[in-house]
Amino acid sequence: TIKHVMTLTILSMNYEMLNKHKPWIETSYHGVITENMDTVLLDPPLVALDKDAPVPYAGEICAFKIYGQDAPFEAVVLNHTSGEGVLRASSPVDCESQKEYTFIIQAYDCGAGPSGNDWKKSHKAVVHIQVDDVNEFSPVFREPLYKASVTEGKIYDSILQVEAWDQDCSPQYSQICNYEIVTTGTPFAIDRNGNIRNTERLSYDKQQSYKIMVTAFDCGQKRAKEDVAVHIDVKPVCKPGWQGWNKRVDYEPGTGSKQLFPKMHLETCDGPLSGVRVMVELQTSHIGKGCDRETYSEKSLQKLCGAASGSTDLLPAPSLSTNWTLSLLTDSGRDSDLIYRFDGHQAANVPDHVVPQNLTDQFTIATWMKHGPSPGLRAEKETLLCNSDKTEMNRHHYSLYVHNCRLVLLLRRDFTQVDTFRPAEFHWKLEQICDKEWHYYVINVEFPAVTLFVDGVTYEPYLVTDDWPIHTSKIDTQLTVGACWQGGEVATPRFTQYFHGSLSGLTIRPGRIETQKVISCLQACKEGLDINSLESLAKDIKFHFNPAQSVLVVEGEDVDSINTAMTKVSYINSRQFPTPGLRRLHITTTVQCFGEDTCLLIPDIKAVVMVLPPSEPRITIAGSNRLVRPAGDLRGPLGVAPFKELHITSTMLSYTFSHRPGVMEVMHNLDYCDILVIGEELNPERESLEIHHSALLGKHLDATNSTSGISIYGVDSMAHYEQALRQVRYRNWQPATLTDRKFRLTCSELNGRYTSNEFNMEVSVLHHSEHVEHVNHMAAQPQYMRPVHHPLMIHSTNSHMSAATVVIVVCIAALVVIVVIGVYRIHATHQEGTREDEEEVREPEVDWENSALTITVNPMEVLEVKEEHEEEEEEDEEQVGEMIGAESDNTDEDEEEEEEEEVKEREQKGTPEWDSSSITY
Repeated sequence: TIKHVMTLTILSMNYEMLNKHKPWIETSYHGVITENMDTVLLDPPLVALDKDAPVPYAGEICAFKIYGQDAPFEAVVLNHTSGEGVLRASSPVDCESQKEYTFIIQAYDCGAGPSGNDWKKSHKAVVHIQVDDVNEFSPVFREPLYKASVTEGKIYDSILQVEAWDQDCSPQYSQICNYEIVTTGTPFAIDRNGNIRNTERLSYDKQQSYKIMVTAFDCGQKRAKEDVAVHIDVKPVCKPGWQGWNKRVDYEPGTGSKQLFPKMHLETCDGPLSGVRVMVELQTSHIGKGCDRETYSEKSLQKLCGAASGSTDLLPAPSLSTNWTLSLLTDSGRDSDLIYRFDGHQAANVPDHVVPQNLTDQFTIATWMKHGPSPGLRAEKETLLCNSDKTEMNRHHYSLYVHNCRLVLLLRRDFTQVDTFRPAEFHWKLEQICDKEWHYYVINVEFPAVTLFVDGVTYEPYLVTDDWPIHTSKIDTQLTVGACWQGGEVATPRFTQYFHGSLSGLTIRPGRIETQKVISCLQACKEGLDINSLESLAKDIKFHFNPAQSVLVVEGEDVDSINTAMTKVSYINSRQFPTPGLRRLHITTTVQCFGEDTCLLIPDIKAVVMVLPPSEPRITIAGSNRLVRPAGDLRGPLGVAPFKELHITSTMLSYTFSHRPGVMEVMHNLDYCDILVIGEELNPERESLEIHHSALLGKHLDATNSTSGISIYGVDSMAHYEQALRQVRYRNWQPATLTDRKFRLTCSELNGRYTSNEFNMEVSVLHHSEHVEHVNHMAAQPQYMRPVHHPLMIHSTNSHMSAATVVIVVCIAALVVIVVIGVYRIHATHQEGTREDEEEVREPEVDWENSALTITVNPMEVLEVKEEHEEEEEEDEEQVGEMIGAESDNTDEDEEEEEEEEVKEREQKGTPEWDSSSITY
C-alpha cells in the first residue's frame, strides 16, 4: 500500500511539472450580432493558446467562461487542441432593448490529467458586443391629424411640419429620411424634414380648403403603414364683394316666383358706408322678341289686350289666303314667334283687297323691329312699309322707314280745300333703332300730331318737315313691306330701299289710335324680376323696376337691409309653357362712403337662370270620323253637323313620388282650329261649310270662311272650341251628286308650337237603307275624354219606387213607338229610294244622329230597372242603350232651337227624323 501511494504521488508531481503554463487569449474582443440571430462575429476570432501543448490535457483548452452583467451569451469550445471557440447568444437579442453588451471572458485548459484537476485559467479579456439592428418597424406619425390655415394670395416657406418616428434602434432604421405627399394635383410640396409649403398662390374663391395625405420613409426606405391627413384651410383676404350666391339657378315652369340669391350677402370689410346701390339686370334679348312673351297670333293678342278691332296684319303667317308672305324669310327656332328676317333682298306686295282703304286723320301703325346700324358710310333708306304709285309715277303716299338710325314716318296727304304746306315727315332719333335688340314701335297718328311709343314709352318727333300735298290722280297705289315699290320712272318696275333687319306683327289700324294700356299689354313680358315679401323690407330700402321688369334698382343706407332685400329678389315666368334656356343675370353695385363718392369697388356678378323645359302637352281630337246621313238631311236648311261628337283633350306626362310616369290631363287655351276641305274645294253653287255667328257669342273667337274650309281663331278654352266646332254645319242641296266629302281638322296652341293630331272626317250620303247597321259611338269613347256631368233627376226617398215604375213604363212605351215608326220608316225610305237616281252606294256603317228624338234617362234608375226587370228587357236592352245619350253632352240652347226647327220642318214634310235602318231586328 505504501508503495502505491508513493507511486501516485510521484505521478502527480510529474503531471504538475508538465502543466506549467496558463492558457493565453487576446486582451479584448469586439463582436457584432444581428438581433434575433444567435451567432456573434468576433474580431479577433476567439482562440486560446497554451504553451504546454502538445502535452495532453495541459496543452488543451477545455472551456471558456463569461463573467458579469448577466450577458445572454455563451462561449463554446470548438476544438480542444487548437483552442478555437465561438460566442453564441443564449437567448434572443433585441436591439431595441439593449444595443451593446460588455463582459469578461477567460479560457481554461484541461488541467494536469484526465481528472481535470489543477486546470489553469487565462487572464481576463474584455468582450464588447454590438447588436446590429433589423428594419422591423415602420414609421409612425406623432399626430393622427394635422391642421393649418393660410391666407390666400401668399407664398409660405413652411405652412406646418409633420413628424414621424421609428421604433428601430439603429440610426439607419430609426431615422426618417424622407416625406412624400400622396395626394396628386395639389399646390403643395414637402421637404425631407416634413415642412409643407404651397407652390402657388391660393384663392379662396377657387377652393376654400384642401385635404392632402402625407407618408414617411425611414432610412431603410420602409414606408409608414398609415398615411396622415393634413387639412389646410384657405382664409380669404377681406375683399369687398358679394358672397354666398350661386352662378346657376334652375327654374321649373309653373312654380311661380323663385328666389335667386337666398343666402347672398355683401362683404364690406367693416368699412364705414353711407349708402349702397345695387342694379340687377335680367338679360333676355336672345329669347324670342326680347323676352318670353305670348306667341299667339297678332289678332289673338290684340283681342286678349282689348285692342280695338279692325286692324290689318301685313305680315301674317303664310297660307293659301295670305300668300304674299310665302317668299319672305322666317326666323325659325324662336319659340313659334312669327318673325320675318329681311336681308336687303326680300320684300312683299300686299294684295289690294287687304290694304286698308280708309286711312283718315286717325290711324295706328305698330310693329316689332330688330335693327342694327346700316353698313357703309352713306346709308340708304330702309323701308318697313311703303304705299306708292303702282304705275306711271313714283310718288310715296305714306311710308315708314329707317335712315341713319332715325325712324321716319312719311305722310303726304291728298289735296284738300286748302293747298298749303302741311306736316309730311316726322323724325325720331333713338338709340333703340340701331341697338340690334327687339323693340315694340307704335305710331299713333292724330294728324297733325304724331306720337311714337317704343316699348310703352312715348317719344315726340325731334323734327317735323312740311311738304305739298299730293295731287289726286287715278293711278292705283301699291302697299309693300320690306321695300318700296317703284312702278314708274323706270324701264322695269322694281323694289327699292330694301330693309335690313327683322320684323314681326306689322299692323295698321285705320280710324282709331291705340291706348297706352293696350300698347303696354301688347309688348308686356311674361318673365321678369320680382321682390317677395315687400312688407318685410326695411323702411330705408328704395327699389325701382323698369317697365319690362328686367331691371331692378335697390338702394339703402344699411348693409344688413340691402342684404335682406337682395335675398328676396326673385325670377318669375307666368307663361304656362315658357321658352327653355338660359337667362343671364348681371349685378352691379356702387358703395358710397362718408365724404367720398365711392370708397369700395364691388366686382360685378354674372349668373344665369336656367329655365327647364316644360312638359309638352299632347292635344288630342277624338270622336266619330264618319257621318252617313240621308240626302234629305244634307238638303235641309241646317244641313248636318259633322263634328257633333267631337272631343278635345290635352294630356302631358307627369311623375309621381315613385318616379313612374303617368298621364295627366291639363287645361289650357287653344288659339286656332282649322277645318280644311280635302280634295276639290267646295262648290258654292251646291254646298257650303259654315258656322253661325251665334256659335261664337260669349267666346273670344272669330272665324273666317272660304271654299277651302273654315278657320276658327282666338285665344280661348278647349271647351269653347269644342262647342264652336260642334256647331259647324255642312250643307249640300244637290246630294245626288255627292259620293263623300272629306274634311281635316287640326288645332293649335301658341301659334303652332303645340299642334293636335289630324282628325279626318268623312261625310257621305245615304242612298238606300238595306242591311245597314248603326254604329254606336257611345260604346267607343275617345282615348282621353273629359268626364261630362249630366243633370240627374232628383227624387225623394218616398217616391223612389214610383219613379222607377214611371221609367219602366216610359221605356216600354218608347220601344213600342220605335218599332212602329221603324216599320213606317222602312216603308217610306223604300219609296224614296225608288225615286232617287239608279246609282246606289252600299255603306257598311251608318252614323245615326238622333237630333230630334232624345230620351233622357237617369242612369241610376236605369240600373235599378234592369235589376228588377232583367228578364222582361233582356231582348230590348241593346236597342235602348243605343237610344240613350247621343245628345247628352249638347247643352247649347242655340243648338236645341235649331234641332227643334229641323224636327218641325221634317214633320211638315212627313219624313221622320230617325232612320229605321239603324234598328237591328
